[in-house]
Amino acid sequence: MNILSVTYFLNGFLMIALPIGLTIYLTRRFKQGWRLFWIGALIFLFSQVLHIPFNALVTPFFNQYGFISLPVDLQNVILSVFLGLSAGLFEEFSRYAMYRWWAKEARSWGQGLLAGAGHGGIEAIVLGLLVLYGYVQMQIVRGMDVSTLVTPDKVELANAQIQAYWSAPWYMTLLGALERLFTIPLHLACSIIVLQAFTRKKFWWVGLAILFHALADGVGVFISKIGFSALAIEGIIGIFAIASVIIVFVLRQPELPAEAVLAPVLTPEFKPEPIDETKENLNQTRYHS
Repeated sequence: MNILSVTYFLNGFLMIALPIGLTIYLTRRFKQGWRLFWIGALIFLFSQVLHIPFNALVTPFFNQYGFISLPVDLQNVILSVFLGLSAGLFEEFSRYAMYRWWAKEARSWGQGLLAGAGHGGIEAIVLGLLVLYGYVQMQIVRGMDVSTLVTPDKVELANAQIQAYWSAPWYMTLLGALERLFTIPLHLACSIIVLQAFTRKKFWWVGLAILFHALADGVGVFISKIGFSALAIEGIIGIFAIASVIIVFVLRQPELPAEAVLAPVLTPEFKPEPIDETKENLNQTRYHS
């Protein structure tokens, strides 16, 4: 068996398994259910429903003559800043809305991690499913006569794509899983940062999450535009992953044990002492206008 048949499958499998394994650990560690994971996942999908059409609507303006007449390096900087900020704004404001209106009970460090695992986890799972779908397709067409599948003018291109897919270095086929391993900590960190807006009552934490997210995405776009190799790009993303883990633990707060949850305060029942029905006592309790 070709090793690529194993590594390509392993790539997609790990992209799905990593967030699921992380969430299983977090739910057991903090004695929580999967509710916050699914809320975080739905919030991510909601953010993309807005984010993707917005980018599709705005990015064509970058092809206007006034923009393309700028130096290429400046074009790359502007485009990277735009794409980074759009990702930060849509995803972090969506995360803020999640804490504000949907996950109102999520105010602990562990709950913030679970919401972040859902946010970054569903992205990894969706991409992993797409990777496995492409893998199955390539397994099917491998060795087939592609002229039976595409029009004659596309046969050469299809053969080139199949050849490139099955001749890649094995370690390059695992970069998708590696990138998810580096990206999920970013979502965990941003989830914890936005949570501070509620636990510390300071909205500027949301702005900090936007800037950190925009910086990570913007740098990723920029270095890919200027021709960095895939391995170099993953290395830089790894630096942001390390920074994200540091942020997560710097902002760690003790979990409130179940025993510490305050029970309702019960006041003793008031029982008035009986009053002797004497003429003097009745006169004292009579209403006087």
